[in-house]
Amino acid sequence: MGKAEQLKAIADSGVVAVIRTNNADELINICKAMAEGGVMGVEITMTSPGAVDAIKEASKVLGSKAIIGAGSVLDAETARVCILAGADFVVSPIFDPAIVEMCHRYSKIVIPGAFTPTEILRAWQAGADVVKVFPATSVGPSYLKDILGPMPQVKLTPTGGINLDNLGDFIKAGAVFVGAGSSLVNKKLVAEGRWDELAERAAQFVAAARAARNAG
Repeated sequence: MGKAEQLKAIADSGVVAVIRTNNADELINICKAMAEGGVMGVEITMTSPGAVDAIKEASKVLGSKAIIGAGSVLDAETARVCILAGADFVVSPIFDPAIVEMCHRYSKIVIPGAFTPTEILRAWQAGADVVKVFPATSVGPSYLKDILGPMPQVKLTPTGGINLDNLGDFIKAGAVFVGAGSSLVNKKLVAEGRWDELAERAAQFVAAARAARNAG
């Protein structure tokens, strides 16, 4: 898939799985379970030990079965390393124009983080494909709706505190998709290798996002 197709696939599912793990085999199984449940976008955070190697391994093993992203990227150099390792998209908790520029150079999806209206607009004008509203827990769904009132052209994705109970509210407020961590990638299910149940959990998140979009 090309960049536009990848972005559409992520948006269609409504969810990106944010994964923190230091076990490569575990990571592959998580990604497979997410894809089986309909969550194509998986974000491997740079705060995980061996994250770059994990991105490389996941990209090699999963191929087109998943859209592999790098999360918690703080500088352009790290973005480049992740892209060369196979990352299809790059997510940052902050807005750094150099990260956006690097992703453009390699034609990769870039999702910088921003919080205030000014930061969000600057990130969008710099060429963000989607702007990550972080931390979303602090403001809730109504904040996205307020932002999109005067800036309807901006694409937003909230991350932080997203779960099955509030996911739909964020989608209805205008989020193109949400980022979900431990509420989706359940640590107990992962530790016990209950991959079928993890896939079912992913399917529940996708269903909730689609139901909210259809109701919106």
